[in-house]
Amino acid sequence: MTYEYKVVPSPTRGQKGKGIKGPEGRFANALELHMNDLAAEGWEFVRAETLPHEERSGLTSTSTTYRTILVYRRPAQSEPLAETETPEPAALPSPEQPETSAAPATDVPSEASEADAEEPAERDQDEVVRAGVQSLKQE
Repeated sequence: MTYEYKVVPSPTRGQKGKGIKGPEGRFANALELHMNDLAAEGWEFVRAETLPHEERSGLTSTSTTYRTILVYRRPAQSEPLAETETPEPAALPSPEQPETSAAPATDVPSEASEADAEEPAERDQDEVVRAGVQSLKQE
């Protein structure tokens, strides 16, 4: 199974909530709300990482800061096709009208009449396309 990943920065400020006291509790509340929002979208928490990040400070110097990120994953929406696989073309619906229809077909070309007399499984793809185009032109 393949996954898609989402990496987001960890919250930097706490969030107030009913009955929550102190900076640790507020930070935990902010983290909990953030994780629950992403879980509702189908993301599963994997881990938190602290990674170095170089930033410019001044004109010529750089400084290294550390960023905390949260990693989430979920199953990929669509599995990629292997190089040898090709999708099967969808079959077009038959342009035939059901027998219970009250409106009879008028001005049907002779090719379409011959195609309608055959079984739908015996018709080739070109005939189905031609009959579909002709029925659209009539409408």
